Amino acid sequence: MTGPSPEAAAHSGPSPDPARRRREQRGWYLYDWANSVFITSVVTVLIGPYLSGLACSSVGADTAAACLDPGLSLGLFGLHPNALYPALTTAAILIQILLLPLFGAMVDHSRHKKRWLFWTAFAGSSATLGLYFATDGYLAASVLFLLANLLYGFSIVVYHAFLPEISTADERDRVSVAGWGIGYLGGAVLLVAHLLLVVNAEALGLGAADAARIAFASCGVWWVGFTVLSLRPLRNRYGALATGGPPRLGASLRQFGRTLKDMRKYPNTVLFLLAFIFFNDGVQAAIRYAAPFATQDLGLDQDTLIVTILIIQFVAFAGAFATGRVSRTLGPKNTVLATLVVWGGLVAAAYFLPAGNVPLFMTLGVGIGLVLGGTQSLARSLFSQLIPKGREAEYFSLYQISDKGSTFLGSLAVTVAVSLTGGYRVAVLSLIVFFIVGGVLLWRTRMRQGIIDAGNEVPERL
Repeated sequence: MTGPSPEAAAHSGPSPDPARRRREQRGWYLYDWANSVFITSVVTVLIGPYLSGLACSSVGADTAAACLDPGLSLGLFGLHPNALYPALTTAAILIQILLLPLFGAMVDHSRHKKRWLFWTAFAGSSATLGLYFATDGYLAASVLFLLANLLYGFSIVVYHAFLPEISTADERDRVSVAGWGIGYLGGAVLLVAHLLLVVNAEALGLGAADAARIAFASCGVWWVGFTVLSLRPLRNRYGALATGGPPRLGASLRQFGRTLKDMRKYPNTVLFLLAFIFFNDGVQAAIRYAAPFATQDLGLDQDTLIVTILIIQFVAFAGAFATGRVSRTLGPKNTVLATLVVWGGLVAAAYFLPAGNVPLFMTLGVGIGLVLGGTQSLARSLFSQLIPKGREAEYFSLYQISDKGSTFLGSLAVTVAVSLTGGYRVAVLSLIVFFIVGGVLLWRTRMRQGIIDAGNEVPERL
């Protein structure tokens, strides 16, 4: 099967019509609104304590304090019950490392990105909904969480691949920031409902686990429902790699092999990707393990945790747009570097937080919210400038290995630290290394040269 004509391939970029681009951008924003509830409510707030509760109960430790005993073990490679959640995350990212690049190559060979986005979102939301029925021990819930995490990653690869296709080089920072901001707002809206559910669970005759299961189900429905709406304004595009037939696994695998070899031509793209893998692993680990750190090490209740996460969401919504404005003066690269300095200070402060101190924990949440959106949205925009045309999904599959909801090295470090100490305090402190290494690699990345090497237009601000 031959590829598209040169004329068709030429139309794989942004529409020349500003009104058309704005309509597509609004649809693209809506998918961030749709999927962010998975990260906000499921990953950040509920699944960690839920899985830890199931695992701890299975070894007879029915309270958080009792489960801090370092001698407890699930019998799975000597895994401590509190280490189940970070271990599952590590396993999920290992699977993504193997599958996401191949998946990205298949998407780049396809003419139907909208279908890929719908079906991966539908399957991920179904696995999330399935958590409602996972009541018999921790194994079923663990499998469903692994599936949901993997499918979420698949969908985000496709979602990111749309960014260079719906925005010009000079629009890229604004569009990426707006997507992140709207995603945080969407996650916050549903989390408010979950807060009300958790606070009133006893009055409704529900236990904490029952409230969490209902929240999981609502996230699944929200995710798929808004996905359908988000797809309407988007249109399929395809570049020189796309074929008229269904993507072939063998051809996609060979193409990805060629892409890995060709990456030697883009040293600054590779350097930026390495920088991102390090510093965003630190970001994702800090967010992902905030819930078990709060409930198990600081002794805070679920209500306090959800309120703090809500504060982070609303502050991050404003913070994403605020850092976007700062980047107009400092440039996006220098702005990201500045946020990494703040991140290092925040994880260091977390180590010294006294147990039971709610105001200090919430203050830390405000600090996280201020830099969270800016770090991630500007990094996504910067990376999109460094990708050769027609290979967006392949390159974003590598990016997604450490993007929102994914953290391999960070989860591995946390798993080891929790297994050794029984708690999360030392694990949180260890994340400062990721911000230092990532910051140094980003500082050494020459953005302008990298964009020129990739054959893209250099924006006015870098």
